[in-house]
Amino acid sequence: MTTQKASLAMRASFLLTLYLLSSLHNAYAATTRLSAAQQKKTEAREKAIKMAKMRAAGQDVVGMTKEAAELRSYELRKKKKKGILKRREASLAQVLFPGASPEEYVAGERIPAFVELVESKKTQLPFEYYDLPTCPEPHEKIQKRFKWRKNLGSRLMGHQHKMAPFIFSAKGDVSCTTLCMMEVGPKNIRWMRKLVDRQYRINLTLDQLPVLMRSKELNYAVRGYPIGFKALASSTGLQDDQYFMYNHFKFTITYREDPGEFEGIRITGFDVHPVSIAHKKVSKDEVMQENGERQEPYSTCTSEVSPVNDPDTYLPLRVGPTGEDMRILYSYEVYWEKSDIPWADRWDVYLVGSPDDEIHYFAIVNSLMIV
Repeated sequence: MTTQKASLAMRASFLLTLYLLSSLHNAYAATTRLSAAQQKKTEAREKAIKMAKMRAAGQDVVGMTKEAAELRSYELRKKKKKGILKRREASLAQVLFPGASPEEYVAGERIPAFVELVESKKTQLPFEYYDLPTCPEPHEKIQKRFKWRKNLGSRLMGHQHKMAPFIFSAKGDVSCTTLCMMEVGPKNIRWMRKLVDRQYRINLTLDQLPVLMRSKELNYAVRGYPIGFKALASSTGLQDDQYFMYNHFKFTITYREDPGEFEGIRITGFDVHPVSIAHKKVSKDEVMQENGERQEPYSTCTSEVSPVNDPDTYLPLRVGPTGEDMRILYSYEVYWEKSDIPWADRWDVYLVGSPDDEIHYFAIVNSLMIV
């Protein structure tokens, strides 16, 4: 009987000790969680103060600098969450395009750019890019070499992406290069003016990335670029409004290199700066230089001269002085810039600082109403 009582006492003592140890462990865990939560709140508060100081200092959110990327990522922190009950941090690419993987390119590799529909915020009527008086599309044999990887939305909508007339090669800068000369009659000029009035924009994609017009000074970034622009009579002092055409395009492509992680380069940005320029043709006497070498036929587009937007050299969207067709010379240039922006964060700028994002919401609503 005594032995049984001693055994029960030992068991009770053991259970009590186990209970006390469990209580101490739970208390320690709770204290640790509270400490971690407090530390997390402190870090979040310090982060908020740091970001507020950056904004107060005038830091933009659309640039490709490390500071702009940090501020951009902070403003999108709520959108970079995955999960329903337990939301965890993720890149925007993982949220928007789950399963998508980056493409790597080697130096000199041809990278196709594709044209999408020419669209406007003011009207629901889109146009094909090659309906415009622009350079002809690449030959069918070339297009077969570079097929557009359609996503589910493109397949359901039946979008037919075609190659752009511009040539891009990985890390291959291109100085000002002429593409083609197009002649536009009075009827098409009137149509083009209507497109300018309705703010139609041309959309290109490179490596699945839409082209951006970006301004760090004004802190905005918008997709696509306009066909042209209109100068009001009140600002020019003339009797009528003046229309001008964009015919030169400066492309800037940013990329990331990390030999320790992957081979080649990954594209992280695709920007365009459109220019309106009435190209000046070199006379026959000026074609041959003193050393006997042949000169470029246009003095406004050479390996050393890059067109700029200048009111004195804008290309007016109108017929010639004697009623002849308008002649448009298209040209472009390409510059590659190395960047530290990770590939997974390259979509951040499309959701920050863009004043026309709400149009996509209305497009979704309209599609639901139509269907």
